[in-house]
Formats: sequence, structure tokens, C-alpha cells
Amino acid sequence: MIANARKPGGLAKVLGPFDLVLMGIGAIVGTGIFVLTGTGAVTAGPALTLSFVVAAVACCFAALCYAEFASTVPVAGSIYTYSYATLGELAAWMIGWDLLLEYGLATSAVSVGWSGYFQSLLSGFGWHLPDALSAAPGAIPGKETLINLPALCIMLLLTAMLSLGVRESARVNNVMVVIKVGVVLLFILVGARHVTPANWTPFMPYGMNGMLSASALVFFAFIGFDAVTSAAEEVKRPERDLPIGIIGSLAGCTVLYVIVSAIMTGIVPYKEFLGIDHPVTLALQRAGENWFAGFVDLGAILGMTTVILVMAYGQTRIIYAMSRDGLLPQRLSKVHPRFQTPFFATWLVGIVFGLMAAFVPLNVLSELVNIGTLAAFTLVSVAVVILRKKRPDLPRAFRCPGVPVIPALAVIFCITLMAYLSWHTWVAFGIWMAIGLVIYFTYARQRSLLN
Repeated sequence: MIANARKPGGLAKVLGPFDLVLMGIGAIVGTGIFVLTGTGAVTAGPALTLSFVVAAVACCFAALCYAEFASTVPVAGSIYTYSYATLGELAAWMIGWDLLLEYGLATSAVSVGWSGYFQSLLSGFGWHLPDALSAAPGAIPGKETLINLPALCIMLLLTAMLSLGVRESARVNNVMVVIKVGVVLLFILVGARHVTPANWTPFMPYGMNGMLSASALVFFAFIGFDAVTSAAEEVKRPERDLPIGIIGSLAGCTVLYVIVSAIMTGIVPYKEFLGIDHPVTLALQRAGENWFAGFVDLGAILGMTTVILVMAYGQTRIIYAMSRDGLLPQRLSKVHPRFQTPFFATWLVGIVFGLMAAFVPLNVLSELVNIGTLAAFTLVSVAVVILRKKRPDLPRAFRCPGVPVIPALAVIFCITLMAYLSWHTWVAFGIWMAIGLVIYFTYARQRSLLN
């Protein structure tokens, strides 16, 4: 199986460490900094800055394990592909089923964030949606909300684009990096002048529990670094450049997140971010920088549009791979004769998770995404140790340092953050994984092409 996965030839090795750092920053900076900083501030207070550091450390340990997988089986695909090639079908199915939850709900969560900034931009022109169409039921305290119409609309619009054959390129990624990082840097320059240090007191109003709960929540902010590890086949010197790309992009984003959250909570008292899904704009509006608030709205909208595209694209390709292997119905891997895309799978994803964006509040979506991601990272960290023992002879362009210590730290950090997620998130995740096991043993196992 591994021999088949590692075909000779392949893609040109043209990427260096700087390319990987830019790729990582472009993939990571998005809804986390533009949206979840507000929810995190309500949970941790000004200690949100520490929450980002803890989440980044956990992500870094897991990323090093992920990088070894990517360099051992350097082919197009996700953790599902790597797991199938190295650990077998059941492990691959469970990780793939987990990823379906993570990627799908990530598109929903980003769509909700997109909606918040879109409505903020409209308000700058004096246009306002009716409360009933502005958010999911119960998302805004004191308001009668029924559906997040903008979130549903952007999901369906981008689904239509993907189904017709949208292709992402390095040029688009570079534009995304320039827009999003430029907006963040300008916010730092403009917002720093309006900070009131008294708003940072008390620094940790909800203690260590609040800070760690916020870490579990804002872990979403770092999702996307796998864009770096998935490029292993095209890296000139993966044994050197992959860790530089991973750690460099995570460190750069962590610095941005810490500074932005410090400025936000310095301008606006942390309690006032409750129910706000455009916190960066709110901080600028409170500072009297309304002209720049509109610019931030536009930059956030453009940046998050690309994130939704990439996330939705990734999920449809995971479904495609699982269907092609016989684990899901064959119709999901059927390619449209004209558009050359998995047309049915793309629309299924867009409609289901568009409805999730329309009717489920952001905090619920982000917690479900985080528990799915943390679970996937835990499985990958354990799998690296297992694979080292089962197949020590495999060529590895990059080897995770300090095995088994680094994988063990990744598992400890991930499980610790999972423990700080709410009980209903655990229940929902448990139900999802149980459904996955039932489907595997009653359907997928019998129809698997490998079987």
C-alpha cells in the first residue's frame, strides 16, 4: 500500500522555507482573528493573550507529528490518505469521518463570521437586515433571530462556484495573505493609539479555567497549518524547510493574535464582546475610527471568502477519496462530465453545512470544529509512534524530533484542551463518532475496495 502511495517522479520541488511560512500564514489567518477573538475575550478576559500562546504550543507539537506523516507519504490528500496508506482502513475511516465534521463545520463557522462582517459593512452605508434574518436562533441575547441569511447565501454561492470548477492557485493565496495580514497590521497601528490599560484589569477575571477554556475555543484560530505539511512533495529540503515553515507560520500568527487581542481588550472592556461576531470592527468603532472599520470589514470579507472556498474544497475531496475507496456511496465520487468536479458531493456539502451556518450559533460551531480537530491531532500523534515501531524502515524526508516525547506532549495538550470544552460538545462529538462506527461496520466495511 505504501509503495503504491509513493510513486516515482511527482511534482517539482520548488518551495522553500519562505514560501511555506507565507502559505501557513495565508491558511491560518482568518476567522480566528476576525471573529473568535471576541468570543475568547468574553471567556478569558484580557488573558486571551495567554490562551493563544497555549493553543499555539499544542498546535506546534501536533504539527510536527503531522509533518512526519506528510513526508512519509508525500501525496495529494489529507490525514485520511496518510492513515489509509500506513495504519489501515479502520483508522483511516475514523480519522476521515472526524475530518468530515471538522471541515464541514469549519465552513459553517467561517460563513457565520463572514456574515457578521458583511452586515457590519452594510451598516456603514445605513443598510440593516431585519433581526430575524441576521443570526441563528438565540445567537444574539435580547433579539428575536430566526436565520442567518447572509451565511447561508455565501455558502450556496461558493458551492455553486466550486461545483463549476473553481481552482485555487498560488497567486490567489498570495493575494489572500496580503489582504488579511495587511488589514491586521493596519489595525495594530491604528488601534494601539486608543488602548486604555485600565481595561486590562483584572487580567485573568475567570482564573486558569477561563484562560484554558478560551484556549480550547480559539484553537480554531490555528486550523489551516496543514497547508504547509501537505506541500511536502514540492519542498526542496523537507527535512529542514518543513519545520521552519510550520514553526515560522505558527509563531508569526501567534504574535499577531496576541497583539490584536491585547489591543482589542485594551480598547473595549472584555464583557462588551458578548454576542459580537465582528470584534475587530467593534473595537475600531469604539475608538472613533469608523473610516478604517469599513476597510477592515471589506478585508475580512475577502479573506474569509477564500477560507470558505479552501475548506469546502478540502471537504469535498475527502468525501471523494473515501467514496472512491468504497467507504461511502459511489455517487459521491462521481465526476460531472462537463465541469470535472464531484458535483453531487459538492452540493450536498454546501446545502447541509449552509443550513448549519444558518441555524447554529457561532460558539457551538467553533467548539464542535475544535473537538474534531483536537481528536484528529491526537490520533495522528499516536499514529506516528505506532508507525515508527511497525515500519522503522520507511524513508522519512522529515522525522518528528523527540519521539515519543513530542507526540506524547501533543496528545497531553490536545486532550487537556478537549477537557475544557463544554459537555454538550462532547456528547455531540461522541454521537457523531458512534454513527461513524455504525456506518463502517454495517456499510463501508463490506463495500470497501480494499476488502
